[in-house]
Amino acid sequence: MKYLKSFVAGFFSTLIFHQGLILLLNMAGLIPVAPYNLKPTPPFGVPSVISLAFFGGLWGIALWSVTSKDQGFKFWIKSLLFGAIVPTFVAMVIVLPLKGIEVTLPKILVGLIINGVWGIGSNLLMQIKFPQKLSEASR
Repeated sequence: MKYLKSFVAGFFSTLIFHQGLILLLNMAGLIPVAPYNLKPTPPFGVPSVISLAFFGGLWGIALWSVTSKDQGFKFWIKSLLFGAIVPTFVAMVIVLPLKGIEVTLPKILVGLIINGVWGIGSNLLMQIKFPQKLSEASR
């Protein structure tokens, strides 16, 4: 159940926190990238934002496995640092080069900020408690 919940938290953190911050930065004229990109992605034609959210869900599982035993300040700092560093590193070293996109310092810095917010948002969503009857229904 924790894997499913952490996947859902990572998925929705992408849609709410990650894309929400991109929206704010775009509206402020700080980044040219628009949020909630619906352009189809190969090979299945899934909208880009849904593909991104799916991978956010997978990262959510990894994030929860690293932070679930922590509490207080340590929990939130690890959420921020994991979110900022690990997905950004993978994006800059693997994903962007595979797509033929140049890696620049501004992209790295924006990635660290946006993904750090995603990490905090994901673990914030993990704090939501479901009603007991809903939890029992999933067993």
